[in-house]
Amino acid sequence: MHKKPEQQKSPSILKVIFSVIAAAFGVQTGKNSERDFSTGKPLVFIAAGLIFAILFVITIIGIVSLVLQA
Repeated sequence: MHKKPEQQKSPSILKVIFSVIAAAFGVQTGKNSERDFSTGKPLVFIAAGLIFAILFVITIIGIVSLVLQA
């Protein structure tokens, strides 16, 4: 008989956020990356990545507009 592989729980929302931020800045560890690919749902990481990208662009626009007003 084949044994079922041990089901690992999905990463928490906090771990997803930290993984997305680390990946965006290029400092994601291999261990965390492997955890994300093996236990995480792709849709969660895609959504978190899109939200991060939108917030990042809004932040840059805000900083630029503040600097240009000064």
